[in-house]
Amino acid sequence: MIATLLMVCGILYLALQLQERWGVPSPLALLMLAFATHMLFQQLPVVTADMPGFAELVIFLLPVLLISDSLQLKLSILKEHALSLFFLAVVAVSLSVLMALWVSDLLFARYQLETAAVIMLFAMVLATDPVSVVSIFSRFSLPHQLKILCEGESLFNDATALIVFVFIGLFSLQGGHITIWYVTETSLLVLIGSVLVGVVIGYFGLLLMKTTDNRMAELLLVLMTGYASFELAEHFYLLLANLGMHTHTHFSGILACICAMLTIQHVMDTSDDYARQRMGREEDALRQESVRSHSSPRLIQLALEKIKSTHEEQQRHTRTREDVQLLALLANTMLFIALAEIIDIALLRQYWQEILGMFVITTLIRALMMAKFALISNQLKSMADINFRWWSVLTFAGIKGGLSIVMLMMIPPDFPHLDMFTAVVLGVVLLSTFVYSLALIIIISRYRDDFGRELAAEGEHHE
Repeated sequence: MIATLLMVCGILYLALQLQERWGVPSPLALLMLAFATHMLFQQLPVVTADMPGFAELVIFLLPVLLISDSLQLKLSILKEHALSLFFLAVVAVSLSVLMALWVSDLLFARYQLETAAVIMLFAMVLATDPVSVVSIFSRFSLPHQLKILCEGESLFNDATALIVFVFIGLFSLQGGHITIWYVTETSLLVLIGSVLVGVVIGYFGLLLMKTTDNRMAELLLVLMTGYASFELAEHFYLLLANLGMHTHTHFSGILACICAMLTIQHVMDTSDDYARQRMGREEDALRQESVRSHSSPRLIQLALEKIKSTHEEQQRHTRTREDVQLLALLANTMLFIALAEIIDIALLRQYWQEILGMFVITTLIRALMMAKFALISNQLKSMADINFRWWSVLTFAGIKGGLSIVMLMMIPPDFPHLDMFTAVVLGVVLLSTFVYSLALIIIISRYRDDFGRELAAEGEHHE
């Protein structure tokens, strides 16, 4: 265990150094270092040795990654771009699956896949990795609207892909009958139920956070809130069973966790804004009192105490977010090490044509969806104007991650094409991490000055 801990910390340290000194995105650096370490030290203790173990690890660490990313978003900004994010995370994913049904025979004609199998396969490779997107963007100065679109889409896209996989693909594969009414009813039930679970647990976590001024206790409560919302949504049917209601109602843990963290983030932001205003008032009062000929030491002392308390609260919130980011980095490092351990090179070589074909097709589909989004967005005043630079960044922000492998583990073990699905999903995850990350670096570097001017113009507009 100690050797494993040293391995995780050492790889993360080297990845951060590569990112800081040479601009190598941390996901790309982590993946390369994880594979290199696994090849050099295969006898050291492993994080996990098989696919089911990796899936359990992803489920265990996923809430930490969601918490970290969600705490970077502001609810007010998400509301401002709600229509754009709805198209990117819901409409685009749904249209991509429909397009996949049309082109699937080009890739998998000899496998004679059922419609349900095609939906499952493409849902798995449409799920994106928000951690990779955020880590790459953190190295560059990009327009705020573009970052919100990419980071918000990568968060909410996962929930949509999982809903499509579980409630449409897997349900149909197991003999369920798919109708428009079923899809609509299930989608609304999962959406509303997940949001309610997340918001309720989020506010309950906030009530507990008011009971302490300890930074570490606040961090623990944030983590507990995120994990509780995730777990309750995923196993909501057990709660109903304990109440005497026999049902298999299943919500989205991803969406519930995001909503819980957005609730906490919104209240924290509101509190910080109010604290800054109060600090300003206290400083003004302190200055006025200090220039009076008969100033009151007691009033000055009270003003100083209020300013100190306000500053400490702001610092506590900032440090909590930083601590969660560190935990997310460690979690992501463990996932990349585990991914290097479960990769079967022979299996990837066996299905290299299917992997390459799926990677090209999904990239083209995403490019078309982003182009469709640009056409619609540019015609509506309520949505952002998307130029070629933004379209290219949005296209290559679709880096795949661990959630794809979690969905892979949900497929019944007797599914006849499980080996091919495994190879395709793992291969696309690896290719997207390398190719998309490099593409984003090249694009952002190529248009660095243009992005800088757009960022400056955004600042002037807000001022």
